[in-house]
Amino acid sequence: MYDQLISILILAGIIIVAIFVIGMIIARLYRRASKEVSFVRTGFGGQRVIMNGGALVLPVLHETIPVNMNTLRLEVVRTAEQALITKDRMRVDVQAEFYVRVQPTAEAIADAAQTLGRRTMEPQALKELVEGKFVDALRAVAAEMAMEELHEQRVSFVQKVQAAVSEDILKNGLELESVSLTGLDQTNREFFNPNNVFDAEGLTKMTQAIEERRKSRNEIEQNTQVAIARKNLEAQQEQFTITRDSEYARLNNEREIAIRIDQQNAEIESLRAQRATEAEAARTLSRQQVKEAAIKADQAIALSEQTSATAIAAKSEEQSKAEAKADAARALAAKAAEEVETARLTEIAERTKRIQLIEAEQEAQKASINIVVSSDAEKQAAKNRAEAARTLAQGEAEAAKLKAAATEVTYAVEAEGKQKLNEAANHLSPEQIAMNIRMALIQALPQIIAESVKPMENIEGIKILHVDGLAGGGGNGGGGINGHAGGGIADQAVDAALRYRSQAPLIDALLAELGLKGGSLNGLVSSAVAPALEIDDEADEASLPAA
Repeated sequence: MYDQLISILILAGIIIVAIFVIGMIIARLYRRASKEVSFVRTGFGGQRVIMNGGALVLPVLHETIPVNMNTLRLEVVRTAEQALITKDRMRVDVQAEFYVRVQPTAEAIADAAQTLGRRTMEPQALKELVEGKFVDALRAVAAEMAMEELHEQRVSFVQKVQAAVSEDILKNGLELESVSLTGLDQTNREFFNPNNVFDAEGLTKMTQAIEERRKSRNEIEQNTQVAIARKNLEAQQEQFTITRDSEYARLNNEREIAIRIDQQNAEIESLRAQRATEAEAARTLSRQQVKEAAIKADQAIALSEQTSATAIAAKSEEQSKAEAKADAARALAAKAAEEVETARLTEIAERTKRIQLIEAEQEAQKASINIVVSSDAEKQAAKNRAEAARTLAQGEAEAAKLKAAATEVTYAVEAEGKQKLNEAANHLSPEQIAMNIRMALIQALPQIIAESVKPMENIEGIKILHVDGLAGGGGNGGGGINGHAGGGIADQAVDAALRYRSQAPLIDALLAELGLKGGSLNGLVSSAVAPALEIDDEADEASLPAA
C-alpha cells in the first residue's frame, strides 16, 4: 500500500513536471498578434494569417512574417532638377505626405507579407519601395494642370493623386488614407535648362509673366505716386484756401473793429462837443444872469435915487424948514444905494464862484475823458501804425512791381516812337532835310554869333574915327539885308567885330557848308533868311487862286 502511494506520488510528480514543461514549451512557442502587429505563419499546416489571436510557432516547422498594422507617413519631396513639370511647362517644387496602412483583412495582410515582407516594420524601406509609384502619380497629375491651377486647386490635385495611387498600392495590401500637399512653389530659375524644350518654353512664359508683372507693378507704383502727388496738391490748395479765408476773416474783423473804434471816437467827440456846448451855454447863461442882476441892481439904485429925488423935490419948498429931515433923507438914500451896490457885488461874486466851480468840474471831466480817449487812441494808433507799416510794405512792393511794369511799357513806347520818328526821317525829301537844317541853324544863330564875337570881350572900348553918313547911305554903299541898302553905324560896328575873330576860319568853313556867309551880320542874316523867304513866297503863290 505504501509502495503504491509512492508510485502514485511519483507518477503525479512526473505528470505535474510534464505539464509544467509542456506549459513552458507552449508559452515559449505560442505567439500572439496585437492591434499594431499581425503576422502570417507559414510551413507545417500551411499559411495562416493571425490578426487578433495567436498560434504556436514551432521551430523548424513554422515561419512567421510580422505585418505592421499602424498608419505610416511616407514623405515625397521633388525639387530642383527633380521638380515636377506642369501643363504650362513650368517646374514646381512639391512636398507631399502619403499616409498608408495595411488593410485589416486576411487577404491584404497575406499580400503585404508576400510582396512587402518585413518592410512594413521599416517605413524608410517601405518608402524606397513604393516611392516610385507616388512620384509617378504626382507627375501624371501635374502634367494635366497648370502651375496656377495647382496652387488654386490643391484639393483637386490631391484627390487626383490619391485616386491614381490607390489602385497601385492595393496590390501590395496597402490602402491610402490621405495625401497632404505640404509644399508647393515654383522652382528657382537657375534649375531651368535652356537647352531643354520644356524648360525653354517654361523660361519664356516665366520671363514674360515676370516682366508683365513688373510692368504692372511699376504702373501701379507710378499711378500711386501720381495719385499721392495729386492728393498732396489738393491738400495744399485746400490749406491755401483755408489760410486765405482765415486772413480775409481776420482783415474783416480788424476792419469792423476799426469802424467800431471810429464810431466810438465820433461818439466821444460828439459828446465832448455837446459837453462843450452845454458848458458854453452855462457860461452864457451865467453871464446873462450876472448882467440881468446888474441891470436890476442899477434899476433899484435908479429907483431909489428917483424916489429920493422925488422926496427931495416934494420937500424942497420946505427945505428951509426941514433941512435936518432932508439931510437925514439923503443919508438914508446914500445908505440904501450902498446896500444895493453891496448886494450886487455879492451876487456877482457868488455867481463867479459857482461858474468857476462848474468850469473846474467840466475841466476835470474833460481831463478824465481825454485820458481814457488818449489811452484808447494810443492803443489803436499802435495797432494802426503796425497795420499801416505792413500795408505800406505791401503797397511799396506792389508799387515797385507796377513801376517796373510801367517803366517797361514806357521804354517800349519810347522805343517804338523813336523807331517811327527814324522811319519818318528816312522818308523826308532832301528839301525838307535842308529846311530842317536851316531852321535849326536859325535857332542856333544867336549862339553862333556870340561864339564868333567872343574875342570882342577883350575890347575895352571902340572909337569911331570916320563917319560918312548917319543914315546908312555912305559912300561905301554896303548892301543891306536881301540886297537893300542899309547898314548904319551899328551894322558897321558888328561887321568890324565879326571880322575880328579868332575862330574865323573854322566858323566860316562851317557856315559855308550850310550856305551862310559869316563875314558880316548881313551875310549871316541874309543867308539864313533867304530860303525861308523863298519858302514863304512859294506858299503865298500856292495860296493865290488860279487865273
